[in-house]
Amino acid sequence: MSEQLQPGQTAPDFSLPTDDGSTWSLSEHRGHRVVVYFYPKASTPGCTTEACDFNDNIASLRGAGYDVVGISPDEQSSLQGFKETEGLSFPLLSDADHAVLEAYGAWDGKVDRSTFVVDTDGTLVTAEYGVKPQGHVKALRQKLGIDAA
Repeated sequence: MSEQLQPGQTAPDFSLPTDDGSTWSLSEHRGHRVVVYFYPKASTPGCTTEACDFNDNIASLRGAGYDVVGISPDEQSSLQGFKETEGLSFPLLSDADHAVLEAYGAWDGKVDRSTFVVDTDGTLVTAEYGVKPQGHVKALRQKLGIDAA
């Protein structure tokens, strides 16, 4: 496994294909705070729980100035179906070759479910590894001082 990142470090930049076939780049979101979360596989129970929890809280996150993006090793077509089925309102990115997962220390032959908050200047505010899907977004909101939706 690559080295885990720590708060205060610069978030590794990346550009990845999205569920709709466009490209999403972290560098294009400088000036915005971004929640980047990694999950193992679209349409599985834990990943669906986590994605829907982010989606259910998207108004409070966006209201506090945070963009949300989910990343998995799934192909674009799987992400598109997952997003449509669950009615997700944030981008899902495909990291099929695991390069971004590795850069964030979230790959060791499988995905380490993890979440990172990137500040407006590109530094990491939080770096959480081994997160559990249930209750994670609530705990993250509390850590960031964001009121419930």
